[in-house]
Amino acid sequence: MLTVIRGAGDIATGIGLRLYRAGFQVVMTDLPRPTAIRRTVSFSQAVLRGSFQVEDVTARLAATPAEAAEIATSGEVAVLVDPEGACVPVLRPRVLVDAILEKRNLGTRITDAPVVIAAGPGFTAGVDCHAVVETMRGHYLGRVILEGSAQPNTNIPGLIGGFAGERVLRAPTDGIFHQVREIGDRVKAGDVAGTVEGQEIVCQIDGILRGILLDNTPVYKGMKAGDVDPRCKLEHCWCASDKALAVGGGVLEAALRLTGALNHA
Repeated sequence: MLTVIRGAGDIATGIGLRLYRAGFQVVMTDLPRPTAIRRTVSFSQAVLRGSFQVEDVTARLAATPAEAAEIATSGEVAVLVDPEGACVPVLRPRVLVDAILEKRNLGTRITDAPVVIAAGPGFTAGVDCHAVVETMRGHYLGRVILEGSAQPNTNIPGLIGGFAGERVLRAPTDGIFHQVREIGDRVKAGDVAGTVEGQEIVCQIDGILRGILLDNTPVYKGMKAGDVDPRCKLEHCWCASDKALAVGGGVLEAALRLTGALNHA
């Protein structure tokens, strides 16, 4: 069953992994210069490298929607540079998933595919999609919503290892981000992880740098630039997170449920 996922960051990749392993043919879209923080577990890196493997699944860059369909049917995940989702009317997927995670709808419509699923706030099931999947950490993470919306964005990161906002690194100003540390590095509070226009981005807690923007990425003030994991498990840098897989499980549930309803209609 052909599925298009808008977005190819770490949460979208968790969705892609769940769907792919359940037998779906997956095409993902992203920006020409991806801004994923957790680059080691994001299929968006295929845009820069031509192909990229997360866990046991390989994604490959496609130049056209037709090539993307060929890759998806051949047993790999396809990635297209297509931030506008122009491939959707060409590929005519059975399932469309909006996993851009911008906390607002950037143009997805309930009429774009027989089954349209959205991850996180900014969408209303029954209005601009058929189902919404909760992305906020906590009791409702991964839950499928068939009427209404996900919980509103609080701008407060989820609690990991006893820390929330302290673990996130943000750009201090507009400009070009320069990377100082690499994913997997052990850091301490006070260490400099990167700079923007000469201003330092300083780690607030001890831990392992689980994610950081690629060097020379344009950023705006307050943009997420990195993520320090206080649990200090190096292996977490190389596999999809509990959150990504929980959201992916919700999307898989919604896709199976809604396509099954179509089959019985």
